[in-house]
Amino acid sequence: MRKFVSNTASGDLSLLRRSFQYLKLLRPLAASQSRFLSSTPVSHLPSSMPSSNPSTLPVSLDTINPKVLKCEYAVRGEIVTIAQRLQQELLAKPGSHPFDEILYCNIGNPQSLSQQPITFFREVLALCDHPTILDKSETQGLFSADAIERAWQILDQIPGRATGAYSHSQGIKGLRDTIATGIEARDGFPADPNDIFLTDGASPAVHMMMQLLIRSEKDGILCPIPQYPLYSASIALHGGTLVPYYLDEAAGWGLEISELRKQLEAAKSKGITVRALVVINPGNPTGQVLAEENQRDIVEFCKREGLVLLADEVYQENVYVPEKTFHSFKKISRSMGYGEKDISLVSFQSVSKGYYGECGKRGGYMEVTGFSPDVREQMYKVASVNLCSNISGQILASLVMSPPKVGDESYESYCGEKEGILSSLARRAKALEDAFKKLEGVSCNEAEGAMYLFPRIHLPQKAIKAAEAAKTAPDAFYCHRLLNATGIVVVPGSGFGQVPGTWHFRCTILPQEDKIPAIVSRLTEFHQGFMDEFRD
Repeated sequence: MRKFVSNTASGDLSLLRRSFQYLKLLRPLAASQSRFLSSTPVSHLPSSMPSSNPSTLPVSLDTINPKVLKCEYAVRGEIVTIAQRLQQELLAKPGSHPFDEILYCNIGNPQSLSQQPITFFREVLALCDHPTILDKSETQGLFSADAIERAWQILDQIPGRATGAYSHSQGIKGLRDTIATGIEARDGFPADPNDIFLTDGASPAVHMMMQLLIRSEKDGILCPIPQYPLYSASIALHGGTLVPYYLDEAAGWGLEISELRKQLEAAKSKGITVRALVVINPGNPTGQVLAEENQRDIVEFCKREGLVLLADEVYQENVYVPEKTFHSFKKISRSMGYGEKDISLVSFQSVSKGYYGECGKRGGYMEVTGFSPDVREQMYKVASVNLCSNISGQILASLVMSPPKVGDESYESYCGEKEGILSSLARRAKALEDAFKKLEGVSCNEAEGAMYLFPRIHLPQKAIKAAEAAKTAPDAFYCHRLLNATGIVVVPGSGFGQVPGTWHFRCTILPQEDKIPAIVSRLTEFHQGFMDEFRD
């Protein structure tokens, strides 16, 4: 049996003894400071203490970066703040509202809604984070043999076998090797570990690319509408211009090349240089999965127009309909014969979505291809400013791209857990879709993938006028009323962008299956009452 050599046992005991001695020395000092603070009049306190008057503070909304004021992120906006307040009120005073719990359908955060982590992944993480237990005989009975073997492999790749140490700024080389091998197995085309930048989830990778591409407000990024607000927020923060292209709701949220051309030409006529095209596949918040032919057209468009293709592929494991299959844009472009010199492509992946749902571990990566060595040096420089992404997230990213294989001890249990989660998500998506379609004035496209439905609500004019009187968007007005009446938290479509004059909301499919009937029942009752109240 391999041994993890460590002298931490005696060192820890010595450290504890020194800590207790240090605390004994601190007690008299802390007591004297406490007496000083309790007996000193306010007028005798140092004049450098900050005033509580906001007008005298050095930073105000008038003096902060205006790009921060412009940035918005609806997924954790006002409605979620209200929901958290209501939750506290329910805890403090049960029965104070017409519901007994808050049902969070606003954000793709699976484990907060009781989804269980994948056992193999957590076993490997536990062993890597506390490697001294690899030496204990009990470990063989508590952990699967392949998890123990994988932990040793990973620890051997980490300098000093320390998950608490910094790594290479692109991520641990051995883990990038594993991810590259996983990408090759998925796509059937080579992948280079030097093209991979491990990040704290996909979001920092998106920010890094926006920081690289946007020089001023004259630089534009083509983004889908509806879109995940990360893109509008990051474009605003980095001082660029969002160039919208509208997905076709009537065609299942289809992406039309004619719409891309139209918006590209409109941007050019305003003096905007469009640098990149964002494509989210499977879609967030819209749930569509792009057809392979459509992807080929998108690749051809980017190549012809000289655009960087920013491919958000974090939901690649979340496909629920048998007639659709996920294909990465890297695979599509290589199958078309396009290589490094033909198209600039960045693919984003995350451990937060899929069947794993490890949002809090903050793991992800971007694969960067089609950029010159001097530009790659600048990317590395920006990555090095943040030193490195967290090591647990790096490990998880490697596990996601290299899960147990046939013959491994964990393979059957892993497959069972994965299939159980994905099949349940498909059932939940179908149940909510059917429920939305039964509501008066509501239409809803099929959730082919991802974790969301984006139903359209046809609101009565009286409701729209009531929203105007309340100085809020009509769909936000509806979502506020829904929350206060039912405890259900959804996000107004206006936070994602939508065709002017249409109203939507985004609802996750993540609440556990036994909660879905309650959501459907509460929502149906509320909606009927709302429509009756504001009927024209």
